[in-house]
Amino acid sequence: MYEAAMIENDETLMVKAAWLYHVGGLNQAEAAERLGLTRARVNRLLADALEEGVVSITVDRQLAGMVPVEEELRRRYGLRFCQATPALDLKPAGREETDRAGLSATQKVAFRAVGLLAANHLRAHLARDEPSTVGLGWGRTVEQMTLHLAGVSAPGARFISLMGSLTANSAFNPFELVYTLAKRTGGEGYFLPVPFIADTLEDRQVLLSQRSVTKAMAIAEEATLCMISVGELEENSLLRRQGMLSKADVASLRAAGAIGDTNGIFFDESGWPVDHELNRRTIAVSFDTLRHLDVVLMVASPEKTRAAAALLSSGLVKGLIIDGDAALQLLAKPG
Repeated sequence: MYEAAMIENDETLMVKAAWLYHVGGLNQAEAAERLGLTRARVNRLLADALEEGVVSITVDRQLAGMVPVEEELRRRYGLRFCQATPALDLKPAGREETDRAGLSATQKVAFRAVGLLAANHLRAHLARDEPSTVGLGWGRTVEQMTLHLAGVSAPGARFISLMGSLTANSAFNPFELVYTLAKRTGGEGYFLPVPFIADTLEDRQVLLSQRSVTKAMAIAEEATLCMISVGELEENSLLRRQGMLSKADVASLRAAGAIGDTNGIFFDESGWPVDHELNRRTIAVSFDTLRHLDVVLMVASPEKTRAAAALLSSGLVKGLIIDGDAALQLLAKPG
């Protein structure tokens, strides 16, 4: 039995382990014996199944008492809908250690929880009897959404990035996110074949004039759903960690009034793009275009509520998916 298990690839074993544990009702020791593996190996396979979206877990959020919070946020910001995960009150006793990506265990829970809700929303959108064109932002929250979208077939769907690509290769790069969703659903993937920020204003105009770019922009403008996230303009922000912004960039953006960004467009306390050279060199679908589309904002972790409140106040966002602790903090802000 052990030799048979050894010749199977990890993906097959992962599915079998997940099936035996989650569907068959076996515990890890029993699943390990059935597969001829060690319990530690089965534990790792089950963790990978969750991480890669092979297994999707649903929790009835209505029982978490968040409905009044969702409704108040929906009313305050004029949203079509608001969904919040349970408030877990995950407050560490001291300073939490972070991984290489700068995430603490608490933040990881928030990203995964919001990603799960967002995947459910996207799944419902793709199941409609209408053509779907999904515009995608970037970042860890959007990445988690792609990982939780399992078992969906949507060969007629189109996925399009709403911004240029990062220079650093990562799982949350717009190109990778589009590719992953297209592969998982059998749909078509399109992306802006340009850098996230052009070197000069002249370079930006040249890039935007390319046929492949104008075609991608036209597809984005037809999006039936846009899933975006938001970032705070801090020294430890993802853009800063990815090397897309220098320390001087952060300082000059703050001087211009910027407090956060979405899709690489920096905005102020009112949620409007600031007058800054980086905004003029960024290659992304504009706020003016997004205002006419069905934009859903994903917010994971309370650290992002200041930027989220600003963007929500602008009227750009139609729907909100947020973790419960961030929702409570957002609700506590003056309306």
